Amino acid sequence: MTVPVVPTAAVDGARKSERLEFADNALLIRLFGPHHAHLARIEQQLDVSLHAQGNEVSIAGPTDQVAAARAVLEGLYERLRRNLSVNPAEVEAAVRMAVRGGREEIAGTYVIRTRKRQITPRSAAQLDYVNAIDDSDLVFGLGPAGTGKTYLAVAKAVEKLVNGEVDRIILSRPAVEAGEQLGFLPGDMRDKVDPYLRPLYDALYDMFLPQQVAKRLESGEIEIAPLAFMRGRTLSNAFVILDEAQNTTPIQMKMFLTRLGENARMVVTGDLSQTDLPRGTRSGLRESVDVVRDLDGVAVVTFSDQDVVRHALVTRIVRAYERMERDANPGDEK
Repeated sequence: MTVPVVPTAAVDGARKSERLEFADNALLIRLFGPHHAHLARIEQQLDVSLHAQGNEVSIAGPTDQVAAARAVLEGLYERLRRNLSVNPAEVEAAVRMAVRGGREEIAGTYVIRTRKRQITPRSAAQLDYVNAIDDSDLVFGLGPAGTGKTYLAVAKAVEKLVNGEVDRIILSRPAVEAGEQLGFLPGDMRDKVDPYLRPLYDALYDMFLPQQVAKRLESGEIEIAPLAFMRGRTLSNAFVILDEAQNTTPIQMKMFLTRLGENARMVVTGDLSQTDLPRGTRSGLRESVDVVRDLDGVAVVTFSDQDVVRHALVTRIVRAYERMERDANPGDEK
């Protein structure tokens, strides 16, 4: 097999220059981006200089950064060879992965396949997370908004349902009254709780056609319900997700975790910095992680602001709030 990328290098002290030659010119327009926008983004993020000419790219900069830029370009090129997308979000993800040092991770060797799209992890923690879901019966995904905790869990659930590995998907959230009273909201009970569950619907519509979502909801293959509806049930042959779990009480969390039945997978997600419980009430998510994290079959994956995959401003917002909270409560438990 022909090696698609051929590097040459010259090293001068702590700086390095390197030339990459790509075998398939047809892929380079997508690799470089419109008006070389992808190359410009890599330059900005990694503080290197990139120069494209024909089927070659020259990289110059600090030795470690040149190595990272090379990994990004090699990984993105490999994605294109595998008929996977390369867009600005994928470039950002590749840079994050390169800092960790894994070209194979950038190349997207891990792919979640749903009916509408193919999804690959976009940060090191995301890759750890999906691997944990494959390997463990119970997985906790902890961290700030925008890190893909819920989205990737739903993607894995959809993949397993489509492949026949589970019979149904059960998605749940606690309907905590965060600033509004449910009793004053219009409509029946479903109308009252649906706003709390909307992010779960949004993820499903991103992976199934609308008519497929409706059909599977009607048949019971997919169930979306408030946490309170889980009491008294045994959830077998199912992929079960509890989202926003920081808003559970310890009693609710114990109830939910003990619903796990035969051939079932359970993923619990939450952000312990955004609890809507009454002041002084301990989060059931925090307690459950402390209690079960060392048990066989349990995995805990913690995301940080570096794993935020939304708009870059979201990362800066998360960090700003974390600084404020540390300054205001230096002795609080994290």
